[in-house]
This record gives sequence, structure tokens and C-alpha cells, in this order.
Amino acid sequence: MGESRAERERDAGAVSVDTGVTTGALARRLGVSPTTLRSWDRRYGVGPAVRSDGRHRRWTAQDVAMLEEMCRLTSSGVPPAEAARAAKEGFEQVPPEPRPPAADPPVRSKAAGALPLGDARQECKGLARAAVRLDAPSVDEQLTGLVDRHGVVVGWEEVMVPTLHAVGRKWESAGDRYVEVEHLLSWHISRVLHRASGPSGPSADTAAGGAGPVVLACVPGEQHCLPLEALHAGLVEQGLPARMFGPAVPPEALTAAVRRLGPLAVVLWSQTRSTADRPLARHIAATGWGVKGARRNPAVLLGGPGWAGRPEPGMLRPSGLRDALTTLLGLAAA
Repeated sequence: MGESRAERERDAGAVSVDTGVTTGALARRLGVSPTTLRSWDRRYGVGPAVRSDGRHRRWTAQDVAMLEEMCRLTSSGVPPAEAARAAKEGFEQVPPEPRPPAADPPVRSKAAGALPLGDARQECKGLARAAVRLDAPSVDEQLTGLVDRHGVVVGWEEVMVPTLHAVGRKWESAGDRYVEVEHLLSWHISRVLHRASGPSGPSADTAAGGAGPVVLACVPGEQHCLPLEALHAGLVEQGLPARMFGPAVPPEALTAAVRRLGPLAVVLWSQTRSTADRPLARHIAATGWGVKGARRNPAVLLGGPGWAGRPEPGMLRPSGLRDALTTLLGLAAA
């Protein structure tokens, strides 16, 4: 933000070696935030060689190469302080030939440091690098900007989920080495989803037709709640009222909530087949409210891979976040 397209192109590829590139252009190239680059400068002394007017940072070709090496080391699990020291020593001993900085990377990238991202969006690359470094400020900044620019659905399906899956694959192949990366990334994704905001102005707390809010709950024994948090954030963004009950909701509590709220729909999340409680789903679908002769029942959506297999008659099985939101908005409109 703040730089025009012409300025970005000038910074990325049309700047002379003597002039250098700006912090913003270098941050985009490395997949980190400008705040992270400034922090590295203060903490580890890997700042730019040129500062025009004593204030504005200009990174030379050697600065860029040194930072690329530091990012490579941190992405492979080396602590930032050690990676900075190794990168500086390497370039002090063997100064590289001057070369103009390359253009910004394309919109999509096939790698993100040590994480197997495949053909993922460019935002995945920056987020993965920050997560592997355990750079919490950069992770939060990138996730916040992602949701602000693209919304919850795109942010979740095209960046958050692919990056989480890449971390999970790395964890499986490297023992317990990347567990802390997954925990940090999951916590910050949850934090950003909780901050999702909806349409401005007053809004009713009931759906169309007088139905109550959408109820979101994990089945008993299910602790995996992040996809349900994404759905809640998407509902908030769309202005559809919802109640989030989170992981492992006891059957009695869920039934009581349905009777009290008279919800438009109930979304039951199950991550594994061992937690998919089909009798509970049927019980919730049959739970009614209202006066005699005008009783109503909620629509029931079965979310998550735990419900795979035979369908439940009369219940909906959305394929993902986008499908679930479309279905719920359609129910509210009907």
C-alpha cells in the first residue's frame, strides 16, 4: 500500500545498482513484511548499506543477496539470529559481483522455503516463511491484510488452508520439528478470524422469516474447531447472525441451545469418523420449538470429513466454506 504500480516496477527491476531498492520492494520479493526487515536491522544488524538523506533505506544487490540467504536459512529451521550471523559472515568473506535486483516474484510460486506448498498463491510463500521463523508480528500482519483485501473465503481456502496443510506435511516428514510452527500459525489464524467484521450499520439478530441465528458446534469429542471459526467469520462478514459454541459441545447443552434460540440452521462439525455422531445429528434435526401447531425445526448441515460416507436423509452436506456460506445465505433468503 502507498506505492503506485510504476513505483513498484521501478523499485523491483529498473533501479540502478547504485540506487538500490526500497524496503517495500524488497519485502515483497522476500515474502516478508517491511516491519520484519526493520526488526532484523535493529536486532541482527542486517540493514541496508545505503540510506539516502540519512533516513530512507536503499538495499543494494549485496544486501538483497544476503537477505535471501538469511530467509533460506530461517525457512530451513535455523534461528533468525544464527541465520543473520551466517549470512553476514558469508557475504563479508566472499563479496558477490554487483548485479541489479530481480523483479518481484510472480503472483503464484512453487515453493516456500522448507514447506511443500506446490503451486500455491504468492501469499502462501510469505506466510509460510514467517511461520517457520516463528515471526508472530509478520504472521499476524499478513493474515490481517489478506482478509482485509480478499475476504474470509478467499483468505481461508486459497492461503490459510494450503499453508496449514504444508506445515502438516512437513511435520509428518520431520518428526516433531514443526509442531510449534503449526501451533503458532493456527493460533494467529484463529485470532484473525475472530476479528472479522460484518457490514456497517445496525443489523437484526434474526434471519429472514423470523428464524433465529445459525448455530455452530463441534460434536462431542471433537476438538478441531478452526474450520468452524472460518465459517463463523464468513457469516459475520455476510451479516448473517450466528452463535458459535466451539469444540466438544455436550448433546444436552446443544439441544437446550437449539430450543432456546430457534435457529435457522445448525452446523455440526466432525473432523474424523470416530467423532461423527449420526444419532445426535438426527436428534437435532428433530428438535423443534414454537407453539403447538406452528412448531419449527432447524436445517442441519454436516460439516467436515468425519461425515463422509452414507448421507443422512434431509440433512445438507456442504463441500467447503464457500458452499456452506452459499447454502446458509440461501436458507436465510428463503
